[in-house]
Amino acid sequence: MFPAVFIGHGSPMNAIEDNIYTRGWQQIADFIPRPTAILSISAHWVTQGTKVLVEEDPKIIYDFYGFPQELYDVTYKVKCSTQLAEQTRSLVGATTAKDGEWGIDHGTWSVLKIMYPKADIPVVQMSIDNQASPQELFEIGNKIKSLRENNVLILGSGNVVHNLREIDFNMDGGFDWAYSFDNFVKDKILKGNYQDILNYQLLGNIAKYSIPTTEHFNPLLYILGATDRNDKVHIYNNSCMGGSLSMTSYVFDC
Repeated sequence: MFPAVFIGHGSPMNAIEDNIYTRGWQQIADFIPRPTAILSISAHWVTQGTKVLVEEDPKIIYDFYGFPQELYDVTYKVKCSTQLAEQTRSLVGATTAKDGEWGIDHGTWSVLKIMYPKADIPVVQMSIDNQASPQELFEIGNKIKSLRENNVLILGSGNVVHNLREIDFNMDGGFDWAYSFDNFVKDKILKGNYQDILNYQLLGNIAKYSIPTTEHFNPLLYILGATDRNDKVHIYNNSCMGGSLSMTSYVFDC
């Protein structure tokens, strides 16, 4: 079964930088086999219900502002696999909508530009359903798990801890609460205790500070749902930065 991966993507500037995080992403790409296609679940596409991008030549979306022009000059022109898009829709359920308006947002392209710089692997994006509970997101992940049997890389791109209100880019490492939550998730993943992760709100203020909004955390829930009980867990970029961002990334590999 093909690996499933969660990437802590952090700043879009990583797309044009050589740093410890981007080198970690390169190591992941070198570690896992080459996929035939990629299904990406990005923190930056949130919709009512689930949507799947079906546009054959998706545009690149620069969904950020205030960054150097060099970042807006980045191109990552990939093809969409309509076969994978339809497979995904079928697995998730009949109410899953086709979408031809979205594109490849920076939650996807900033990571894939580093992992697969030639942009020669078909990519499909699936949106995050903002009406679904953590348990329901996990169950959607379980529905698409069978894609791993067809050499499809299921990629979740977000951050376990993501609080831009508290961020301090002059700070090395993370705040105590950021480390506490990141380590909580890490411990539960290593023990295979996903139910505690789905009930993360029970941690109280640590969870509220770490996940003031859920869009960056939710891609992880899809990936956990797509895991297999025989998967081994490999951890990359095991760290926090800027006080309130976790860059920790996971590979689940049978």
